[in-house]
Amino acid sequence: MKLGLFGISAVLRDTVHMMTEQPVHATTPAGAGMDRRVAKKVTPWWRRRVVLIAVVVAIAGLALWRFLPSSGSTDIALADIEIGAVARAPFADYLPVRATVAPRVTTLVGVLSGGQVETLLVQDGAMVVAGQPLATLANPTLKLDVLTREAQIAGQLGDVSGQDLGIERNRLDRAGQIAQANYDLIKARRELGIREQLHDQGFVSDAGVKSFAEETAYQQKRLAQLQSGGAAEARITATQAARLADTRGRLSGNLAAVRAGLDALTVRAPTGGRLTNFTIQPGQTLKPGDPAGQVDSEGSWKLEADVDEYYLGRVAVGQRATADGARVTVSKVLPAVKDGRFRVELTFDGAARGGLNRGQTIDIRITLGSTAPALVAPVGGWLEAGGGASAFVLDADGRHARRRAVKVGRRNPEQVEILSGLTSGERIVNSNTASVKGDILNLR
Repeated sequence: MKLGLFGISAVLRDTVHMMTEQPVHATTPAGAGMDRRVAKKVTPWWRRRVVLIAVVVAIAGLALWRFLPSSGSTDIALADIEIGAVARAPFADYLPVRATVAPRVTTLVGVLSGGQVETLLVQDGAMVVAGQPLATLANPTLKLDVLTREAQIAGQLGDVSGQDLGIERNRLDRAGQIAQANYDLIKARRELGIREQLHDQGFVSDAGVKSFAEETAYQQKRLAQLQSGGAAEARITATQAARLADTRGRLSGNLAAVRAGLDALTVRAPTGGRLTNFTIQPGQTLKPGDPAGQVDSEGSWKLEADVDEYYLGRVAVGQRATADGARVTVSKVLPAVKDGRFRVELTFDGAARGGLNRGQTIDIRITLGSTAPALVAPVGGWLEAGGGASAFVLDADGRHARRRAVKVGRRNPEQVEILSGLTSGERIVNSNTASVKGDILNLR
């Protein structure tokens, strides 16, 4: 039993007092002469004060050496700690985590045009198909603006149609002029031929033939000019017609967009699936871009899990895992660390089993490597003290444990791989020793 310093001092003080106390001698008998000389007894050496003090000091030093801990050591009760053994055993390189079921694809339902919720057509949690109306909004200002813009665009389309009509009229007029000139040339040539025959027979003079020859030349030149001008006009007309067609297309697109503004007052499902978070209420005012809900892929699931940052360099896309007997694969690793953890996503190799629901938790086991023999130690609180850089190793007598530098490798929930610093058969303190400052533990 360990004695306090004050207790030891008290015991030593009492011992010195008892050992130095002088015995009481009998008094001289009554009537003896008062002048009788009493002989002084000699004190034995072992009862001398100096000797007694030296003995007391030696006992005190021995007690202090025996009961006080040495420098740099800490006393600890053996019942308050756990002891683990280092051994060579098969090491299963896997990572168990708890994952949450989530839809593989989630599509947000947005509001394209602001307004006041007028009618709800479906309820939250319903199955919907792509394009299905979910709710209608009321926006009188938007309707008036759409009507005004429709009228403006319709007027512009009318102008384009008028220009198209003018181009077509000009083309027809040019074609008519060319046809008329061609006909006049034919007539002039026929008359000239008749006059030439009559001239040859002597019935018509040279002057009579000359006028018809001039008429024919005029009609031929007129036709050539009309045909040349028609070609240039056709090129200009084609360019103008193309521009009008482009203008008409853009105006038609604008008109469709304006009319779609009214259609945007109907909130529709962007894709098929289960409608969730659809919490809007009649009379609620929504702004463009406000979320109205989301559509989850029904029957197509993925798993999301938060993993300790220690495994950030060991978890990779493509690694295999098991989840309640089903085969899954790591499909995405999000390396951003938050609160000491990062997120991974896993997808089912085949069809997901039935009965899964959003938010349900499943225990999964990610395979990081193959099982192989290794020097292992039990996982415990000692790994939290400096990240497993040191461990308290028990002496052979089991009464002391000394700090030793170690190097650890892979881990699983039960074992940690020892790379250096420990040997098979040694025992270590498996409890958390982060609060221990010294390098020696005295096990009591």
